[in-house]
Amino acid sequence: MNKRILYLAIPNILSNLSVPLLGVVDTAIIGHLDQVYYLGAIAVASILFDFIFWGFGFLRMGTTGLVAQAFGANNTIATKRILLRVLLVGAFFSTIILAIQKPLLDVALFFIDASDEVEHYVREYYQIRIFAAPATLALFGINGWFLGMQNARYPMLITIVLNVFNLFLNLLFILQFNLNVTGVAWGSLISSYIALGLAFILYRKRYFDSTFDFDWITIFDKKEIKKFFSVNTDIFIRTLCLIFSYAFFTAKSAEEGDTVLAANTILLQLWYVSAYGVDGFAFAAESLVGKYLGAKNLKQLKKAVKGCLFWGVSFGLLGTVVYWGAGTYLIILFTDQPEIIQTATIVLGWTIIAPLINSICFIWDGVYIGATSTSAMRNSMLFATFCIFVPVYYISIEWIGIHSLWVAMLTFMITRGVTLTIYSRKYIFKPIFFNT
Repeated sequence: MNKRILYLAIPNILSNLSVPLLGVVDTAIIGHLDQVYYLGAIAVASILFDFIFWGFGFLRMGTTGLVAQAFGANNTIATKRILLRVLLVGAFFSTIILAIQKPLLDVALFFIDASDEVEHYVREYYQIRIFAAPATLALFGINGWFLGMQNARYPMLITIVLNVFNLFLNLLFILQFNLNVTGVAWGSLISSYIALGLAFILYRKRYFDSTFDFDWITIFDKKEIKKFFSVNTDIFIRTLCLIFSYAFFTAKSAEEGDTVLAANTILLQLWYVSAYGVDGFAFAAESLVGKYLGAKNLKQLKKAVKGCLFWGVSFGLLGTVVYWGAGTYLIILFTDQPEIIQTATIVLGWTIIAPLINSICFIWDGVYIGATSTSAMRNSMLFATFCIFVPVYYISIEWIGIHSLWVAMLTFMITRGVTLTIYSRKYIFKPIFFNT
């Protein structure tokens, strides 16, 4: 089982780490420009696109669980129907996003109390990157499908190509053409469509079957559509809560001024690096749990869950050790502005312990997604967000100042890990036990 987990997890870790590392490089480049508000603009713009794009992350997560279960049941036709279904849904939502792009931006900036300079550059960034919506949503579905088919290599190749081109274009536009924030936006837009083209090439190479007859009636089968949207609605709510937490974090940081916003943005990049690394094992959990659930193999299901938890927590511990030893040096890599370095160092301790604490809930997310037991995951997230995260911040802000955001974020993650562990007996293991 460990070999199988690592076979799926290692490509996912490599591809996942390329995502925050791109953000690290962008932040470092922008952080060394002459104005603090450039970094603040990137932080706010990133949150906006987290809401807009990652709000539709269910197109990947929900697809992986459903496809993995069909794969485990040896139902090839069902897997291909799910792919077409998710691509059609992605195309529909991306059309809506483009149609309402201006009011989306206006509403978002209304709730974020950013400086005039930050808001100006957020608008410039947004007006370019928003046109990546069709490619981004399609990539969610295709990568989720590959993972459900127990193929972690293709998403790795797609993500690495995406981020290598993104990095190259960002460096070109920023350093060569002096485009600052808009250079990052153009790099993201162009690289998204390059990655989408690669995804279709890879699919055609291995999975395309010209004799396969898509039956449009079964594509829109009421039972399958209901299951698809039931699973994905739960994941959508869960993802919106997670994005809300990060957006709340960024908005409250902005209220403290551009220096605190910049410092917290740097530390959040370190959170993302460790989170994306652990997510490699969470993705492996999605694939394996779905596969063994589809095959109704309780013994292998338990082994997969325990193995992914072991490797995920171990990876989280490694992140904590690295940040403990090198955290200050990592901050300096991001920026050479003394006031930002000083502010980030004050709250660095919370980032040091975060990888170990966060790893548990991240792995459980993968387990629940693979099992398509998404209602429990949704309920856990709603409770952690609105009964723990927000109250903890408002209760502690008067006592511990800028530390309150980090305390709220960590208690939020701890709550998710505890509730998902408690729920697992009822929502993960019992269903397969009674169906065997």
